[in-house]
Amino acid sequence: MKAVAWWFNSILGGNDYARYVQHQRLHHPGCAIPTERDYWRERHAAADKNPANRCC
Repeated sequence: MKAVAWWFNSILGGNDYARYVQHQRLHHPGCAIPTERDYWRERHAAADKNPANRCC
């Protein structure tokens, strides 16, 4: 059951912010990391500007 929950969370993007923070710390250590709220706000704004990347 735990594996199913992990898979479902991954599909919905639940791990995206954590991966983003890890990437920023590894590749851009001097840059400020936005809050999770700001990260999702920017991500949704980018998706709205470029709807070709969405399925619906």
